[in-house]
Amino acid sequence: MSRFRRVAANSHGRDLAVGDIHGHFRRLEQCLAAVGFDPQVDRLFSVGDLVDRGPHSEEALAWLAKPWFHAVQGNHESLAITHLYGGRLDLEMYRAAGGGWFIDLPSDQQAVFVEQFLQLPIAMEVQTPAGLIGLLHADSPFADWAALRESLLFDDDAKVREVCQWSRQRLKDGDTRVVEGVRALLVGHTPVLQAKRLGNVWHLDTGGWASGHFSLMDMATLALLSPAPGEPATPPPAAST
Repeated sequence: MSRFRRVAANSHGRDLAVGDIHGHFRRLEQCLAAVGFDPQVDRLFSVGDLVDRGPHSEEALAWLAKPWFHAVQGNHESLAITHLYGGRLDLEMYRAAGGGWFIDLPSDQQAVFVEQFLQLPIAMEVQTPAGLIGLLHADSPFADWAALRESLLFDDDAKVREVCQWSRQRLKDGDTRVVEGVRALLVGHTPVLQAKRLGNVWHLDTGGWASGHFSLMDMATLALLSPAPGEPATPPPAAST
């Protein structure tokens, strides 16, 4: 298992990114169809939290088997791993956060999911014609992408992983500092009404699992392909928001 993954550029089609899915793969399929996603040449990158809350969490395994689908490990995948291995976990909190489907599985079936979740990197970088794009679930604990890469490849610091998967501090503080070394960093974890950029960090969890409005982003252009209902798709603004 590698906590950091590098992905080469897509020379055949588009690379799209999506916010938290949370077991709503049917809604995601509808959004992909609406933007003409072609699995023969296009790829889809997820910022994690494939499971919990929605009715189709079990389908995460089928999606992870698709050659065009790539995901980082979100905090909900981490919760499943912790639960199976007997780590410290508030079961009431986990169930309230949508984990009941997993808690109630026999342990041998839980193990099948956890085996796949353990293969997911904490962070990923994808080459695009316009530059390097980083993806992780919540936030980078470092102001430089190279430092995060180095940490994940050669250390196993629980505090680093915690920030990557759980932190909401950037949004809370309105922190517009840039993460150096990437053109953009794409994250999820904290729901926002519409995709929000702080510095070069894009928050893509627009609650598609609750509203059906998944934010799909073209990773080469940073254009939002599925804006809020009634809004036109536009390239990102020149200034941070």
